[in-house]
Amino acid sequence: MADRSESPKTSLTDSFRLLPLGDSAITVELGNEVDPLINARVVAFAKTVANQGWSGIVDIVPTYRSVTVHFDPHTCDSTDLITQLQALSQPEIRTGELHGTRHEIPVLYGGEWGPDLTDVAALAGLPPAEAVTLHASVRYRVYMLGFSPAFPYLGLVPERLAIPRLSTPRSKVPAGSIGIADRQTGIYPTSTPGGWRLIGRTPLSLYRQTSPNPFLLKAGDLVQFRPIELDEFNRLTQESQHDSP
Repeated sequence: MADRSESPKTSLTDSFRLLPLGDSAITVELGNEVDPLINARVVAFAKTVANQGWSGIVDIVPTYRSVTVHFDPHTCDSTDLITQLQALSQPEIRTGELHGTRHEIPVLYGGEWGPDLTDVAALAGLPPAEAVTLHASVRYRVYMLGFSPAFPYLGLVPERLAIPRLSTPRSKVPAGSIGIADRQTGIYPTSTPGGWRLIGRTPLSLYRQTSPNPFLLKAGDLVQFRPIELDEFNRLTQESQHDSP
């Protein structure tokens, strides 16, 4: 079996697709499944593009299995950009480069902070306490950010906890809420509408809008959830509010 810890550098045209996305973006597909190695290549390729310093690039967005390069069509020719992207090599990924920063996220599970925990546990055929232990037993990869600023899509949850999202979304989900939607789990950085099943809440701030580095997490990072009690939640909430810029 081939060693997946590293792979030779190859041209994007050897195995990947470049797809125009309207007149101001190009998507580079690096795979067709949710896989840590594919996502590691996505993250590395996004960094490679950013490091080129090409003029006219507006944004570079890594996802589960692709990178979308947004550009200003008035200052950047799409044909030239495609040629430049095709000339780049597929990033070489080694085992030690699969992951970014590791984060421990404290979570108060259940109650008013996780109103769907009981339902999730029942659908999984588990007592709530065992559902919490199972959810917190996994070290999750941040596959991408999206939906709202700093919202991390984390995966994959244990199959037993792969519960579909709510049929009717909530009009308001509190910031810090931890949710489950199928094989994904995520954290709401700000208060927004949302349909994920809420099982807990973290007192940490994932999005600090006025900070030079506003996002706590980035694609490729690893997240480990740590169950906490109410007194620690209140203490960490106060500390987070005090530290906010």
